[in-house]
Amino acid sequence: MRRVSILGATGSIGQNTVDLIARNPERFEVVALTGGANIDQLAADARALKAQLAVTAHEGHYQALREALSGTGIEVAAGPDALIEAGARPADWVMSAIVGAAGLAPGLMALEQGATLALANKESLVCAGQLVLDTARRRAARLLPVDSEHSAVFQALVGEDISAVERIVITASGGAFRDWPLEALKEATLEQASSHPNWAMGQRITIDSASMFNKALELIETKEYFGVAPDQIEVIIHPESIIHALVGFRDGALMAHLGAPDMRHAIGYALNWPDRQHLPVSRLDLAQLAQLNFRAPDDARYPALALARQVMRRGGLSGAVFNAAKERALDHFIAGRIGFLDMAATVEAVLDRFEADPGLIDAPMTLDNVTQTDHLARIRADETIGVRAG
Repeated sequence: MRRVSILGATGSIGQNTVDLIARNPERFEVVALTGGANIDQLAADARALKAQLAVTAHEGHYQALREALSGTGIEVAAGPDALIEAGARPADWVMSAIVGAAGLAPGLMALEQGATLALANKESLVCAGQLVLDTARRRAARLLPVDSEHSAVFQALVGEDISAVERIVITASGGAFRDWPLEALKEATLEQASSHPNWAMGQRITIDSASMFNKALELIETKEYFGVAPDQIEVIIHPESIIHALVGFRDGALMAHLGAPDMRHAIGYALNWPDRQHLPVSRLDLAQLAQLNFRAPDDARYPALALARQVMRRGGLSGAVFNAAKERALDHFIAGRIGFLDMAATVEAVLDRFEADPGLIDAPMTLDNVTQTDHLARIRADETIGVRAG
């Protein structure tokens, strides 16, 4: 049996992972499940999968989780330190699906104990790519991508030499506003930004898709994971979300990965790697699809992409600044304090402030420095927006 943990079990990625494990309970021993405020779901999954440990990120929900699991023998814990401890529990395979920078430390702990880390938390590589990859190498741990785009690239590179790669093309649906008039974006509402045309995801990542901040993070993640130059990475709008990524080689060939827009493709590949197992996903009917469409992204519509390229060129801790400012700007948009277009403007302003003090960005990449940079960038985002920090 493979010992597995799911960090972020109650989110969309986590729930799809739970679904796949629950279909083959004889193959997996569940070590730990973590979640946020959805205690009912966390407790139900812990019971169903017979987890050894269940952790809520919120200390205030500890008692509710404890009561929900009373009599099961399942260990219960709560709070940020408990999340890190869950990542440190000995396991063969760990899903890193906690949203945001909060997923970095638990994922690092999983790598420290030599686990295969299935990385859905793209912020880990954006904020601390060098640290994550160095930790994996030092501990002989395996890092497998779970974002559909990076899983697609990973699969296209099986048996290939990375030095033969000329370009990597990651696709984007274009999000909720891909066909809106540009002048209408300033009036976009939270409800409108929270509806994705293709994928069923959580609110935050759906809004990030509408602003293309999600794809901006994936640009940086591609550079870090595959070690390619920024100018080798392209983004193309592909409304159908059938092709997830393409890899171009120096002989002119393009290898594409196709599949229905279902995250269980990428999750199942990582869960069963290096084998392929049957997955309960739709099979493509190419005749029914008839055609696939592509168009270049509009820089004016998606300024996040240009900001990501700025971060890739700058390096250092600029990824941590970018992500923290993005997360804080998103908080303010959800709270109704700023408009949709103000998110990118906020991130740009925070990056410019850090660029004026390069010593901060060029500090050594340690977990403490990443954490401190993240904290300071959030404060500066609040200052930029004109809201008192905290």
